[in-house]
Formats: sequence, C-alpha cells, structure tokens
Amino acid sequence: MPNKLIKIDSSLKIDSLYKDLSSLIEKSKQKAISQAKSTVNLLFWQIGKRINDEILNNKRAEYGAQVISKLAEKLSSEYGRSFEEKNLRRMLQFAECFPEKKIVVTLSRQLSWSHFLVIIPLRTMESRLFYANLSIRNILGVRDLRHEIEMKCFERTKIANTQISKKSKIPLNTFKDPYMLDFLDLQSAYLEKDVEEAILRDLESFILELGKGFAFVERQKRMIIDGEDFYLDLLFYHRKSKRLVAIELKIGKFQAKYQGQMKLYLKWLNRYERQPDENEPIGLILCAGDSREQIELLEMDKDGIMVAEYWTELMPKKKLEEKIHTLLLEARERMRTRHLIDCK
Repeated sequence: MPNKLIKIDSSLKIDSLYKDLSSLIEKSKQKAISQAKSTVNLLFWQIGKRINDEILNNKRAEYGAQVISKLAEKLSSEYGRSFEEKNLRRMLQFAECFPEKKIVVTLSRQLSWSHFLVIIPLRTMESRLFYANLSIRNILGVRDLRHEIEMKCFERTKIANTQISKKSKIPLNTFKDPYMLDFLDLQSAYLEKDVEEAILRDLESFILELGKGFAFVERQKRMIIDGEDFYLDLLFYHRKSKRLVAIELKIGKFQAKYQGQMKLYLKWLNRYERQPDENEPIGLILCAGDSREQIELLEMDKDGIMVAEYWTELMPKKKLEEKIHTLLLEARERMRTRHLIDCK
C-alpha cells in the first residue's frame, strides 16, 4: 500500500513539473518569436533608411533607381528573395512612413512584417499608428487588420471622437460612428425589438463591431424607479475603461427626449450597479438616422452619452469610402465651429 501511495505521489509531482516546464518552454518560444519579428522588422527599417539617406544625399531620381536595382540584384543573389527590388522598395517606404526608430522598435516587438505591409500604404501617420495599436491591443491577424481598414474603423472612430469635448466623461476611441450592423440581416421594415433580438442571435459579431474589451452583461435590464419599471435594451461592460456601458436601440432618427431617458438610466446604474473599483457608467444611443445639430447642441458627452448611427446594409466599397469621407469632413467642420465658439 505505501509503495502505491509513493507511485501516485511521484506521478502527481511529475505531472506538476511537466506543466511548469511546458509553461517555461512555451513562454520561451513566444519570446523567441517576438524577438525574431523585432529583429527582422528593424533590419528592414535600417536597410530602407540607409538607402533613403544615400538617395537623398545624391538628389537625383535616376541615381536612386539605379541604386535600388543594383542593390537588389546583389543582395537577392546573396541573401534570397526577401531582398528583391520590390521588397527593397517596401523597405524604403517603411522607413519613410515610420521615420522615428523608437516607434519602430516599440511596434516591432508585437507586429509582423506582414502587418507593416498592410499599414504602410495608409495616408497619414495618425491612421498608421491607430491601426498598429489596434492590431496590438486586439491581437489582430493580418486578415482581420485588412478588414478593419476596409471597414474604415479609423475614420468611424474619428467621427465619434468629434462628439467628445475636454469635459467629456467618455474616453477617446471608445465608440465608432456609424456602426456596421449588416450582419443582422434585418428586413426592410423592423422594430426596435427586432434589432435587439437580431443582435442577441449574433452577439459575437456585434461585440466584434463594438470593439475589443466589451463584454455582454444583460438584456432588458430592469430598473424600478418611483415604483415604475424601466427597461434598458442592452447592458455591456468595458474592461479597459472599467465601466458599465448602457446601449439603447432606436429605429428612427435621434430625438432630444432620448437624452433624458439615457441620463436617467446612467444615474440609476451609477447608484445601484456600479462597483467600488469601477468608473461611472456611460451610454450609447444607436439610431437608424442622425440629427447632427441636435446632438451637437445638447453636448451629451458631458453626461457620458454618445449617439451613433447604425447601418443595416453594407454599401459597395467605393460608395462606403465616399460616404465615410463626407461624414468625417462634416464632423471635423462641426468640431472647428465648436472650438471657435468656445474661444469667443
């Protein structure tokens, strides 16, 4: 009997030791992969910068073309296809788009060269950094990153951010405007409860559209105020900002009365549901249409309320780009106007 106990005890110790060693090996492998990524990315950046410096010093376009072509021929014969002319040109673009080595070093620890190839063609440094950080924060693969870019995540986040003032209770980059809810597959005529039910049927897609860090808490959250029942459509929790997020769904354009309703819900949640280590709840009113001037005049962000449109049909790519671009320009103009008024 004692021998049997010794064998069982020994087996348990071996299993425990095996798990510990496996964990060490996996962590080491991940670290090695991360270091390998970082080394390759930094090498490509350094090559791009060195060639750029040489071409800029000479200041002749034809000289630059010759340099790249001859270097590619020599390097690819010695070190392989990674250094062919088209790849050298990508390295030049890499160094041009990310001129600061410090930023490259930081991003390279967690992004692959394939991620950078998707990000490099973007027009502004702001958008490049947005998608780089989004990829890191949400652990996006290259395919998912491309999807976020195609769906104009940066521009939609910027549009939502224009509602946020210095006195806002809403953190930047929490929401988007508009939200793409084409996956709900709603018919032409639908009610608010149809939208809610469709969201709950495909909750995973809705959370992906909301963004990483949102967790579903409850539907039709019941609140008893003055003996009367009130029901909040959807309640979520945002892990990064450590707060409850109340979501109300509306099938028409935004109406000013929605502000009072959401404000009441947030006050109730703050009093009865907020935990000691959490921040104040915030609210998102999703409407099928906008009322931009009303939203601007009400300045609801100071009460922790954001209003955004939702689109149930996805436009063709070209039309989507034009529509989002127009919305972004309009949002920026409203922000400039507000700034001018505040400065008077």
